[in-house]
Amino acid sequence: MPKAYWVSAYHAVHDEQKLAAYAALAGPAILAAGGRFLARGPAAKAYEAGRMQRTVVIEFDSLAAAEACHDSPGYQAALAALADGATRDLRIVEGV
Repeated sequence: MPKAYWVSAYHAVHDEQKLAAYAALAGPAILAAGGRFLARGPAAKAYEAGRMQRTVVIEFDSLAAAEACHDSPGYQAALAALADGATRDLRIVEGV
């Protein structure tokens, strides 16, 4: 079974306090679901149509685990805390 990855790109942060509240809840929820942070921070370099924005990559043992984490009560509470505090794009991608 291939691993799965959350890839989240932050287009804009509108409220640092909401982002901090999200992070305080999201980190433990992700770790409890078996997620492993592989990369987190601003892009070191952007090519083609890329942007120098905050990007987070999290590894899960399977697509089912990645989806279950997103849908879990703990992570949903984190999303509620973030609300309109950031504009971002979250994708789940299966490994090869």
